[in-house]
This record gives sequence, C-alpha cells and structure tokens, in this order.
Amino acid sequence: MAVVGVVIALLVLLPETVAAVRAALRNRLQTSVNLALGSALASIGLTIPAIAVASIWLDGPLVLGLGGMEMVLFALTVVTSILTLATGRATLLQGAVHLMVFSAFLFLAVSP
Repeated sequence: MAVVGVVIALLVLLPETVAAVRAALRNRLQTSVNLALGSALASIGLTIPAIAVASIWLDGPLVLGLGGMEMVLFALTVVTSILTLATGRATLLQGAVHLMVFSAFLFLAVSP
C-alpha cells in the first residue's frame, strides 16, 4: 500500500518536480527550491484537509496514522529540514542527506 501512495505522490508532484530540476540545471537554485517546497506544501496542505472534510460525509473512519518506522523517518526528515532551512542556504552535503533519507523511505516502502 505504501508503494501505491508513493506512485500517486510522484504523479501529483511530477510537473513541479520537472520544473524544479530544470531551474536547478540552469543554476537558479532559489527558484528550484521555491518550486519544490511550494508544490509539496500545497499538495500536502490541501490534500489532508480535503480528506478530513470528506470523511465527515463518508462512512469509513479517517486514518492518517503512521507506524513506528514511518514516525522515525518523519522525525528525521523534520530535523534535517529544520537544519537545512534555518541557515538560509543549502549545501551539497545537506542535499545529499535529504536524498539519503528519501532513499531509505523508498527502500523501506518497497521492501518493509
């Protein structure tokens, strides 16, 4: 089920991701970061409230819970994001750490 969620998230975020990668390749890092963060925050910020409102009229319970493994990865992502964004500038090492956390999530989603 986690793989289906990852595929749906990739499809939703694909246009902004392509634009962010193109901006990064043109050495426009600020535009790239703005596109990537803005699209992710907008998607998450609009999807969860929409599901919460829809659950009022639907019969099934609303379950947005995370397991132990996902909570650890989420906490690690929050800490690394705070450390990256607090300085105002991102380094190559910080980007590599974010990619490693994302790689760990993908690996654990495919083979738990």
